[in-house]
Amino acid sequence: MIVIVDYQMGNLRSVQKGFERVGHSAKISADPDEIAAADQLVLPGVGAFGDAVSELRQRGLIEPICDVVRSGRPFLGICLGLQLLFDVSYEGGEHQGLGILPGKVVRFELPPSLKVPHMGWNEAMIRHQSSILRDIEEGTHFYFVHSYYAVPDDPDVVAIEADYGGPFCAMVCCDQLFATQFHPEKSQQHGLKILRNFAELGKR
Repeated sequence: MIVIVDYQMGNLRSVQKGFERVGHSAKISADPDEIAAADQLVLPGVGAFGDAVSELRQRGLIEPICDVVRSGRPFLGICLGLQLLFDVSYEGGEHQGLGILPGKVVRFELPPSLKVPHMGWNEAMIRHQSSILRDIEEGTHFYFVHSYYAVPDDPDVVAIEADYGGPFCAMVCCDQLFATQFHPEKSQQHGLKILRNFAELGKR
């Protein structure tokens, strides 16, 4: 079963509907036991990093999420769900993340001609292929809404970059851990391909 983590900070139903559109069911849950038992786990997120970590901690969800990742089961982070994987974010102060991937989350520092947040469609530059990118071509466009982005310590985990005043990490991939800064559930047929590819990891 695919489980979508409910901590009151994500487009949960939109993500669930995305999986349904590609023929896979997904359950929304805030239950730590259900999350710990998930065959595949999805961590979406919209909002502030510090608030998200606080909600996860208060609901007792940090350890179950980390357990799923450590076990090697397929994991997909979306937007804030990517940023939370890193050590620290500097959004509104300094906040400790889940520490699953070494690195930091920083704000765009851009010329006045470029607005923050970065919002809209942007082109993917594929840095290395993975199973979740099957049938995704170089130059595919995905939908972004964010003011902060992750800077991994290890550049080899970056699967996709996009450019907004310079290249930034748009997707990470490490074994069965995948996370996108863009919103696949809002990225039309190409985003749905990513959700389908992720769902089908559990069928192999």
